Amino acid sequence: MDSISDRPQSIRESILTRLPVRDAVRTIVLSSKWGMYSDRPVVENRIVKFITHALFLHQGPVHKFQLSTSYLHCFPDIDQWMLFLSRSDIKELVLELGEGEWFRLICLELFRCKFDPPPAFKGFLCLRSPSLHQVLVAPEVIESLISSCPLLESLALSYFDSLALNICAPNLKCLCLEGEFTDICLENTPLLVVMSVSMYMNDDIAEYFEQSWSCNFIKFLGGVPLLERLVVHIYFAKYLSIGDYPGTLAITYSRLKIIELYQVSFEDTKEIRVVLCLITNSPHLKEFRISGSSTTVAAVEVPDLGFWAEECPEDCTFKQLKVVKMTDMSGVPHEMEFLKFLLANSPVLETLCITPCVYVMDGILNMLVQLVRFRSASAEAEITFTQDETPSEEGGWPLLPFDERSFCKTVFLATRLTMNLCPQKLSTFRSNHNAHVLTKTNLSSGLERIKY
Repeated sequence: MDSISDRPQSIRESILTRLPVRDAVRTIVLSSKWGMYSDRPVVENRIVKFITHALFLHQGPVHKFQLSTSYLHCFPDIDQWMLFLSRSDIKELVLELGEGEWFRLICLELFRCKFDPPPAFKGFLCLRSPSLHQVLVAPEVIESLISSCPLLESLALSYFDSLALNICAPNLKCLCLEGEFTDICLENTPLLVVMSVSMYMNDDIAEYFEQSWSCNFIKFLGGVPLLERLVVHIYFAKYLSIGDYPGTLAITYSRLKIIELYQVSFEDTKEIRVVLCLITNSPHLKEFRISGSSTTVAAVEVPDLGFWAEECPEDCTFKQLKVVKMTDMSGVPHEMEFLKFLLANSPVLETLCITPCVYVMDGILNMLVQLVRFRSASAEAEITFTQDETPSEEGGWPLLPFDERSFCKTVFLATRLTMNLCPQKLSTFRSNHNAHVLTKTNLSSGLERIKY
């Protein structure tokens, strides 16, 4: 007597999920009692449950996964299967679902592979979030993929070479680009909220940029009124600065609250103009980060500082700006003028963190002297001057070739200047280096303390 076959359906299913897949299928086929019900919804649920258990109990890689059935139309479990397979070293994936209906692919992530769709490829009509990283694909295929996804909300492309990209995605909300781009145009992206761009540049691309007359700033940022966060990495500030400067922008970034601009050249007034254009047209800016890429050779040159009187709006006030972090600062004149501009026009500023470039240690004293002379519109601002933002493994600040006596002299002079020139403007001035810390919480009372 077959006592196992007479067990409840849930027990038989539990036994099946513990068998090798091939044996489980043979058991279902050969025994009517171990098979599925004829009612379609019941069959669909049984199939989904069986596949889910079989996959999640499997140990080791899954090199090939093929599913061909007319029962499954669209189940949330399929998304879980795809996620599981993407982490299981899958090499071949075949899905044949439904009766004449398309499988509703929502998320697609490809890493280090080749994407070569057939000529009749019409895109993924339900795709919302494609991510292509180090993928070998023709440029026209990328644009076709983007334009054929009407529901596209998030797009990530990285490690592409010499790619000219035109993005038309009316529902796009998040964009992340990294690679060598010869051109980028946001043709129709009115709902874009978050954007991060890293642009690498070789000599050919740099020469191509210099010959361009179109305004890249307008071409890229002229149609994103809902932007809330913008992160610009290597060379992209240079890209935005190319072309005829528009003067007054026709767009206000009323929702832009966080701006991060990295490796901005303060010797290039065109790049400075891009920075000013962004922040002065962002009335609700709350956090601003910027890093310089100035060279010590250029730092010796004295530029025309009349640029600031011409370019900075007289009535500009950053009414919500609370956090400013400036890294890799070398103390060049335009950097200091920019810092002066921010301090004078940020009435609610709470934190200003300045990290100088490690290659210009000799200019730290001059930077401090200028810093404490600048007028601050905020009486609550805490100014932190550090050698490096990242602590060492021992918990202190990284060791740098810096003379202890020079450090103490710099700190002492900065403290005296702060007390004498602007005791009401700075509530806290802190300078960190290794174990040397100067903290001054009440400048008017002259409280000074150095800890070793």
